[in-house]
Amino acid sequence: MAAPVHITFLGGLGEIGRNCAALELEGQILLIDCGLMFPDSDMLGVDLVLPDFTWLLERADDIVGCIATHGHEDHVGGLSYLLREASFPVFGTELTLGLARGRIEESGLMGQTDLCVAADGDVWEIGPFEVEFIPTTHSVPQAVATAFHTPQGTIVHSGDFKIDLTPVDGRLTDLSRLGALADGEGIRLLLADSTNADQRGHSRSETEVGRVLHQLMYEQRGRRLIVACFASHIHRIQQLADAAVDSGRVIAPLGRSMRRNMSMAREMGLLRIPDSSLIDVEDVDRREPGKVLVLCTGSQGEPMSALTLLAGQENRWLKLHPDDTVILSSHPIPGNEHAVTKVIDNLFRQSVEVIHSGVSDVHATGHAKAEELKLYQSILKPDWFVPVHGEYHHLVAHARLAEIMGTPHDHIVVAEDGDRLVLDDDGLREVGRVPAEYVYVHGTVGDVGTGVLSDRRILADEGVVSAIVCVDRKRRTIVSGPQITTRGWVYEAEAGELLDDLAARVRTAVEGGLAEDAERPRLEKLVRKAAGSFVSDRTRRRPMIVPVVLEV
Repeated sequence: MAAPVHITFLGGLGEIGRNCAALELEGQILLIDCGLMFPDSDMLGVDLVLPDFTWLLERADDIVGCIATHGHEDHVGGLSYLLREASFPVFGTELTLGLARGRIEESGLMGQTDLCVAADGDVWEIGPFEVEFIPTTHSVPQAVATAFHTPQGTIVHSGDFKIDLTPVDGRLTDLSRLGALADGEGIRLLLADSTNADQRGHSRSETEVGRVLHQLMYEQRGRRLIVACFASHIHRIQQLADAAVDSGRVIAPLGRSMRRNMSMAREMGLLRIPDSSLIDVEDVDRREPGKVLVLCTGSQGEPMSALTLLAGQENRWLKLHPDDTVILSSHPIPGNEHAVTKVIDNLFRQSVEVIHSGVSDVHATGHAKAEELKLYQSILKPDWFVPVHGEYHHLVAHARLAEIMGTPHDHIVVAEDGDRLVLDDDGLREVGRVPAEYVYVHGTVGDVGTGVLSDRRILADEGVVSAIVCVDRKRRTIVSGPQITTRGWVYEAEAGELLDDLAARVRTAVEGGLAEDAERPRLEKLVRKAAGSFVSDRTRRRPMIVPVVLEV
């Protein structure tokens, strides 16, 4: 009997972000990615969201490494948090590790890890795992699929991918190698990207976006261009730079991550821009507007990003003018639509022209659509299949595509965060769950729990009512109060009668409690109950009630 392989999903199944899975063989754990997720609008005051590392940290000594499939934050952004409490090497391509290094260095955690550069086609022995790195095309260069050669056969993880036949750098998804694996020993289990599984057809090639950008560059002659895109999208930056140089423009990077990533990619030979075509953003105003392209971050409406600050007239380096054109060369990530719309509105308020993916083809997805996923399934012909990376409806859509392409229904497992599967001689099945709750980060890890978020939502939606009363328990009398204060429930200056009635209700409750010789916790409970029922009865609202009972 061959040794079983366990697969544990800590994030990325049921949401966009937090991608993290653990393969376990012979008691050793190898991670596939360790990402973060950016907060939804209802996660008030939260900076980012991490996977729940509880189960992993209980096994910290068993971690032999982490495979970073590519350099996006939702795949490597969590490393700087996990490395605070565990130590292990990280394996990935040169650019992937370069992008991951930033957060790790900022956290002072380089001593906790070794960054091991893997080239396309490399096979590494990592603990009991034999891992093969297979090139794949995505919206960041040097993304990989991974093949894990195990006693239970070959397990393939697609990574984030699309099948772009004309990529900017000519580096194709290596379908021939994947096909050779399938035709050889076969693919025992496939884990594949599901982000666009519910979208028909094929994704557009990145080079098609390049043609649109070239055309826009000429159409906007005489106007200064500010283009926002992901700082990691080196291929998009290359095409924008090519178009700028062709049209006689100089390029000014704006935003810390944009400057850092462009510099790093140039050093690696992945980004080719002549020195003569680059200027500092401080020099932009000294150039003719029609001879300038500003490349900036903030295409997702991030609060402190360069574009958001520009739109709010708060950017220290640059001010917008009516002869400017702003291009958002991206599409809003689910959950970011409101933030992006707010930025666009603020840009229009400054009378600039705005071009985005809703009015021009200035963006192409980095994820395979339905027909590409079906092709992938037809080439790999997996014995078992688990859709990964996507919201739950994406996973279900991908499962249906796999069934259409011949994978039996009972050989498809739609898993969720926290699910633990085992692949053994009998096949693939669920064998339990591990903690997989959201871990909210606001400044430092762990200072925002679900209870705190719940309180924040109540404060935002319903407001707060505070009832303060001072009592003499020995004499069983009220010394002063109740004093009622409120924020966000009613406007105090216009609700005097309502607040007086509330104070009377609280006074009655406290007097009843004092008559029973109730202690302070009991009195606070009575105040909360009396105030809560009064507020609900009179206004049909449920603000936070804060009882304060003082003793003399």
